[in-house]
Amino acid sequence: MPWKDGYTISTEKSVSDRDVRWPGEQRCCFSITVDLSVASGPEGITEADLASPKAQFGLREGLDRIEEALDRFGLKATFATPAVMARVQAHRLRLLTQRGHEIAAEGFRHEDVSAMSRADEAERIALTTAVLSDITGRRPEGWFSLPRQADKFAGGTISPHTMDLLIDAGYAWFGNGLADDIPHHWVTDAASRRSILAMPYYYHYDDQFFLLFPSKGTGLEHADSLFRNWRAEFDAQYRRGRHFHMTLHPYASGFGHRVRLLETFLRYVSGFDGIWNATASAVIAHWRQIDPVPRLEPSIWRDYPGSLS
Repeated sequence: MPWKDGYTISTEKSVSDRDVRWPGEQRCCFSITVDLSVASGPEGITEADLASPKAQFGLREGLDRIEEALDRFGLKATFATPAVMARVQAHRLRLLTQRGHEIAAEGFRHEDVSAMSRADEAERIALTTAVLSDITGRRPEGWFSLPRQADKFAGGTISPHTMDLLIDAGYAWFGNGLADDIPHHWVTDAASRRSILAMPYYYHYDDQFFLLFPSKGTGLEHADSLFRNWRAEFDAQYRRGRHFHMTLHPYASGFGHRVRLLETFLRYVSGFDGIWNATASAVIAHWRQIDPVPRLEPSIWRDYPGSLS
């Protein structure tokens, strides 16, 4: 299937609703990502980003309120963390780990690596892994490339080498895949079935797209739309028994009225039976038992001289 390289990046047929299973016969998986990055552009986090009022609020009061909301409902989250943010928030990350949350990597500076050489990107991955391992005492299992504040790419940016390099570096999963609404295989070589599992992500359930940009007035008018999207998608995924994943930013959802909106949604979710809340690594460990290898169909194309099939 050589022709599928560069064309098919994921399992071609999703796991059907009847075959999706969660631990303890739970009905629906509910996972939360908290993005600690404050990068405003493709160069990644700068001193100006860290010094901005938005970042300072997020690093302190915003993060406090998000964590308090999670604790209030007994929920665990995965905190996507660039290496430079880990150095700034070392003590906080250790506490989050001790409380059962997960720390995952989000690049060195949450920079755009799409034009970086393979060797340079590999070096950044190794450095990021070492920094997070040293600070938290645990090697990160997952890697995110979430959108930054001013990104035009809703899914974030990666290079043609990123997934292979993450596999080589021993990562178990990639955090924001858009190819399915449940965990799925991101295939880097179709012939050998080489792949890394990806967590589902969609920007309609990422707070920054409603609370920060596109900028419209104060941005406050988008909060109710975000709540409606969260609730509508959760209802749909619960009915089908699949997976709901939301992404939060302390500098966005950490304001008082927005935390109240978040708590309203979390209270709504807590009213349903059969909800399995887990960190991304726990979800991936379970999913590997259900869907251990990517399911790729044989090529429908017939070989002819000069073809890629």
